Amino acid sequence: MEACATAKFIRSSPQKVRLVVDLIRGRNVSEALDILRFTKKRAAAQVTKVLKSAIANAEQKDEATDVDQLLVSKAYVNEGPRMKRMRPAPMGRAMRYQRRMSHISIHVSDE
Repeated sequence: MEACATAKFIRSSPQKVRLVVDLIRGRNVSEALDILRFTKKRAAAQVTKVLKSAIANAEQKDEATDVDQLLVSKAYVNEGPRMKRMRPAPMGRAMRYQRRMSHISIHVSDE
């Protein structure tokens, strides 16, 4: 049995969030939560919320699910929309930069 959770429009770049998601892919759920608790990345808090939501979805889907047996089967980060912003540049010009967003998806299964 597989359950998933997704968080969309997270205000962090996908490259930074992927560093955190790569740490937990394929691990036991309790081990993944411990890793996220001690990771010193800002994205770890968002990934923790998504993982806890996926665990709750698995419990809701099937009451007989043993949470200790769940594994992070799939975890990936897709790029969301970009916000285009302008920054002042020398000699009256303006330079454009982009603020990136992420979509985080985590799947847990008992297999």
